[in-house]
Amino acid sequence: MDTEFIDKFANQLGFPILGNDLSEWLVAIGVLLVSIVVTMLAKWIVVNRLDALAKRVKLTFVNALDAALHKTYIIILFFPLLLFASGWLDLPAAASKGLNVIATIAFFLQVGIWLSAAASTLVQHSREHALETNAAAATSLAAVSFLSRLVIWTIILLLTLDNIGIDVTALVAGLGVGGVAVALAIQNILGDLFASLSIIIDKPFEIGDFIVVGDYMGVVANIGLKTTRISSLGGEQIVFSNSDLLSARVRNYKRMQQRRVVFSFGVLYQTTANQLEMIPKIVRRIIEGLEGTTFDRAHFFKFGDSSLDFEVVYYVKSADYNIYMDTQQSINLALVRQFAEHDIVFAYPTRSLYVEAPVPVSFDQLSEGIQPQAS
Repeated sequence: MDTEFIDKFANQLGFPILGNDLSEWLVAIGVLLVSIVVTMLAKWIVVNRLDALAKRVKLTFVNALDAALHKTYIIILFFPLLLFASGWLDLPAAASKGLNVIATIAFFLQVGIWLSAAASTLVQHSREHALETNAAAATSLAAVSFLSRLVIWTIILLLTLDNIGIDVTALVAGLGVGGVAVALAIQNILGDLFASLSIIIDKPFEIGDFIVVGDYMGVVANIGLKTTRISSLGGEQIVFSNSDLLSARVRNYKRMQQRRVVFSFGVLYQTTANQLEMIPKIVRRIIEGLEGTTFDRAHFFKFGDSSLDFEVVYYVKSADYNIYMDTQQSINLALVRQFAEHDIVFAYPTRSLYVEAPVPVSFDQLSEGIQPQAS
């Protein structure tokens, strides 16, 4: 069947449509269908090849490209393909312009989805690797993921608007003025956001650190853009706003290289001078005999209300609290045993009351009002 017959048949049915012969419409529809099939086939081939390659080489770039292509949506690409097929038609200016705008929006939307998926995969892969080696980097990458998507979609929006004929310069200026008003309205949220960036850059603590903030303590579980979550020793989760954390005094125990321990004890006042002189030597020998400790000093430093008091300082070469408690327990038990061997007795709160003997007074002295005199 030749085109002259088709055109003649179309003219008899009231064609052409929108200034195009039926043959031109058939060609355009054929081009559209072929384009859709080719696109779907290309996606299937490339994605399957990348899946196989990603399993073999384990390259982050390949995984990112594979994740991006998995996010290819034919329903979105239909409009750019429709614009491509319309090249075989002579459409009215309004229809052509409207189709061009829709196709441009769809194209940049798909590009944004590709770039966002690739960026998320790259950041997620880097974050998983960083969690094993550098928790601070993992914290930073969590914010980088959000910021990268924000930058991508901002650029996509500006490019889309510029390509459909909207003055981007005027829009950016308008957004700047509106941004000031929005910033004033959400200044608390922005404060937490900038506090999050400060935590990421300055790194006062990282995920996995044991910190103490005021009366609260626990392990840092997550550092978000607005809040930081801490798993407490009691099992519950404590949520701090980032700005509150930066304004508080935070004690980070994970970064402690060694723990300085100061403790004291007292012995009875009946302890002899030789025994008192012996006590620092006993303490030193006990501490130096323990693994992972460094003796600093032990002194008889004051006369207490009911005891002769000693102060001891030593270092535990670990930040682990359980190791410190085990060490202190070993020292205390050794002191009890050593003092028992040397007849040294620990003091306990006591109070001695001294009463003078009464002076004998006769009845005659009392009757005469003579005051007794102490001898």
